[in-house]
Amino acid sequence: MINLIGLNPRLVIATVLGGGVFGDHCSPISDTTIISSMASATDHVRTQLPYALIAGGLVLGLFLMFGFIF
Repeated sequence: MINLIGLNPRLVIATVLGGGVFGDHCSPISDTTIISSMASATDHVRTQLPYALIAGGLVLGLFLMFGFIF
């Protein structure tokens, strides 16, 4: 299906997996976010969200760049 619309399968898989990890890390209702917040006694979303957004923005730019190249 991916080859039928001309997308690079490796890039699609990397995008889906990266988006899943980003969403899990930034979601306030994720089980891993809740457990890490309880273990560190901090508000994980508020303290880690700026870092995750910076990294997510950089990766989004790279995915767009590689999407147009490949």
